[in-house]
Amino acid sequence: MNAKRFVPFLYACFVLIPAAALGQGFAGLGSNAEGFSVPRRGVPLVFPQDHGPHSDFRIEWWYVTANLQTADGERLGAQWTLFRSALQPGARAGWADPQIWLGHAAVTTAGRHYVAERLARGGVGQAGIKAAPFEAWIDNWQMRTETTGLADPLDKIDLNASGQGFQYQLRLQANGPLALQGDRGFSVKSAAGQASYYYSQPFYEVSGSVNLDGHTQQVKGKAWLDREWSSQPLASNQTGWDWFSLHLASGEKVMAFRLRDDKQGYSSANWLAADGKTVPIDPADVQLTPLRIATVNGRPVPVEWSLKIPSRGLDIKTSALNDQAWMSTSTPYWEGPIEFTGSVSGQGYLEMTGY
Repeated sequence: MNAKRFVPFLYACFVLIPAAALGQGFAGLGSNAEGFSVPRRGVPLVFPQDHGPHSDFRIEWWYVTANLQTADGERLGAQWTLFRSALQPGARAGWADPQIWLGHAAVTTAGRHYVAERLARGGVGQAGIKAAPFEAWIDNWQMRTETTGLADPLDKIDLNASGQGFQYQLRLQANGPLALQGDRGFSVKSAAGQASYYYSQPFYEVSGSVNLDGHTQQVKGKAWLDREWSSQPLASNQTGWDWFSLHLASGEKVMAFRLRDDKQGYSSANWLAADGKTVPIDPADVQLTPLRIATVNGRPVPVEWSLKIPSRGLDIKTSALNDQAWMSTSTPYWEGPIEFTGSVSGQGYLEMTGY
């Protein structure tokens, strides 16, 4: 959503948001934010506090995607996401708490896509976030600081989730700094000015294990964490998005997304140097073009893309590990690992909504 990662996929689409709002942007995310806080340009992000929840904003997520490989060379992907959605601003104790929590987990192989979903009410301990030492959980799924004394609580985290046919336990170690997306963490999402606060930790090295259908394999790879919060991140005419997180073989990273609407859409990207320096890309310099359409869950979905950023010499073509990486959750979407070739090679994740 991410994009990520910009991705508030909310069970609230059906439970929390009035039916009249569902036409206001994808999943009602263009509906009115009255009563909630909204992002403001120039407000500095503060860590570790901003790793925690922001209950005065309507929607928020903690989002990890990992490109993994087994000892035998098999490629797979893993996803772990916790969403928070608010009926009203603020947090309260017990069942009076207006916060709703939603968890998504997945593992993708070349031949199968495993998906699980969890739903929890706030205020009763079933799900939540602590900023430092960091801990995020819903039921027995957890993402938490692996050790104390870190420069940042997200520098080393353990991650686990399970569902029908799959289970994973991963350890993520950052070898670079947090990256502020957009303009120092203020990420614009439309020509009308809708925005979110958005930062990432794109420099994780991963080790751990994945169990699929009773068979456990050790894995290694790279991961990307996205953090985002807002109250009205979309314009009312935006119908979905295509979001890319890319690990370039050069050590650089790229985050890029396209928000679709009934006109020309809105694109954005950030170039992340190997040393962590973040460079915003002019939206006019981001070129995203679908190359191949597959039938996924009975609908046409673009699973191969051309991505060009001429100012940085980037000209790549992406392909999905599994065309059928469909998240059959309360609000369905496509999410899966990709690889790319062209001016540079590498791997990453693609998320697509509204198809």
